[in-house]
Amino acid sequence: MSPIREPVPPGTHDEPDADERAAAEAILAGSGTGAEGGIVVPWPIWFHRRLHRRVRGSDRYRWWVLWTVLAGLLSVNITFTVFVVALPKVATELHTSVSTLTWTSTGPLLSFGVAAPILGKLGDLRSYRWLYLWGLVGAAVSVVLTASAPTAGVLIAARLFDGIQGAATGAASMALVLQVFSHEDRVKALGWWSLVGAGGPVLGVTIGAPVIQYLGWRALFWGELPLMAIAAVLAVIVLPGRHADPLRMASFAGREVATGREVATNGQVAADRPEMGDRRDAGDGLSHPESPSRKLDWVGSGTLALSVTAFLLALNEAPSWGFLAPPTLGVFGVSVASGVTFVLHERKTPHPLIPLRYFRLRNFVFPLGASSFINFSYMGGFFLFPILMERIYGYSETRAGLVSTARPLLFSLVAPVAGYAAVKVGERVSVLSGAVALTASMVVFTQLGREPSLGIILLALALSGIGNGFSTPSTASSASNEVAPDELGVMSAAQQLIMQIGIVAGIQVMVTVQSSSHGGVGSLASFHRAYAVGAVVAALAGVCALLMRNTPRGSRSATRSEAPLP
Repeated sequence: MSPIREPVPPGTHDEPDADERAAAEAILAGSGTGAEGGIVVPWPIWFHRRLHRRVRGSDRYRWWVLWTVLAGLLSVNITFTVFVVALPKVATELHTSVSTLTWTSTGPLLSFGVAAPILGKLGDLRSYRWLYLWGLVGAAVSVVLTASAPTAGVLIAARLFDGIQGAATGAASMALVLQVFSHEDRVKALGWWSLVGAGGPVLGVTIGAPVIQYLGWRALFWGELPLMAIAAVLAVIVLPGRHADPLRMASFAGREVATGREVATNGQVAADRPEMGDRRDAGDGLSHPESPSRKLDWVGSGTLALSVTAFLLALNEAPSWGFLAPPTLGVFGVSVASGVTFVLHERKTPHPLIPLRYFRLRNFVFPLGASSFINFSYMGGFFLFPILMERIYGYSETRAGLVSTARPLLFSLVAPVAGYAAVKVGERVSVLSGAVALTASMVVFTQLGREPSLGIILLALALSGIGNGFSTPSTASSASNEVAPDELGVMSAAQQLIMQIGIVAGIQVMVTVQSSSHGGVGSLASFHRAYAVGAVVAALAGVCALLMRNTPRGSRSATRSEAPLP
């Protein structure tokens, strides 16, 4: 009897390879283990394949991918903010200081910087689903280590590992979303992405605070495991298992295809680009002789990781070491030297980690610049706000924390709306509007008097949230639209790295300006000066927005108006 095969529905991202097909035929033909001429199909495998194909055959498959990825993102980031609130209680239980435990927040940033480039590229080489699932496994291990940590050292190590898994899940999840959405619609998807990215921690504070109060901080992390398990099951069922043929992916995502060849993001045709090559027979996402550009750039990965990590470390320690102290200057020097080495290596290597040609495209450079500047001001102001409210205006920690949630709450609510609005008004207007709102927020903070009304404070917070919510989907989608389909992983990691650099720089610079001003931490004028710095940097984001160009849509999407930077 001939083996029965189910047809693969149109739009499926991965067809069974030769080994899978042979194994399936062996089982169906009765030649598999334990079969004697009959059909022996383990029902979990049969059920999984049926459900798998039905989901992928849906007209709304790209939205299924988005919701699945967002479920994983929520399961990972829901404890981020509330754990910072719990640090005093954790320090008491583990017999250490809060200053020591601040490494549970800054440490993951450093480990992210080390791991992000190499993991993002691994996703490009293998598959984003593979990287995403391993990231969820790493997140579960990190949660178990955190919840059971007997000492501060183990806890910090667990959080350092959490930064590594964050690099895996962050790069893979964004790449998966970008992979299935067309250039024109990516901004909509990234609006929902921003909702969960900003709203997850707010939800965590709402749910987590009572959990910490009545059950303890360890119970908070044990509660994450069921969420991660659900996210993993959804990922196995829904997510594409391999990189698709660019032609098939282009058709699925609704992108323009001309004469049977994909229109590349920089105006070239994919078949004419040697770094992309012809991958009709390379659908498994593994390295093939005809795809030499998929080889991993170890030197580039190492030098970039060293440069970013040294820069973040110097920013983190500069307030305590001194910005002009020899250790700070030495670490900054290491960052600069390794960065120069990275650029020189990328210019001559045939298989670069990040092709430098992208940095000549204005819709790659200026969106990333705007993103970095916006996160500088947003997170710098976010970090200073509770200090301002407690030390200047006499708010309790609980009240200051409750009021501060207005900022991320507005961010999360505005972002999806901004994603859909950007389709109508363009990414440039969206980013410019966000930069203007954020600048206005910083200006309002510089004008606060000794007894400001709660309404004025909430207005300043709302403007910050609205500003970031308007700009984030458009900056991320504009930069992503310049990237080749087989480089989405490393570019997603690079985008998140640049955001983190902006975040760390904003926190350290604005806090240093505030604490080093005349009068020290108790002076209202010192906070005014810090927020003035935030206003200037937010205005620079507006300058970057003016230099961006909108994503072509409709009948114009088959041609590119983008021009490289002079």
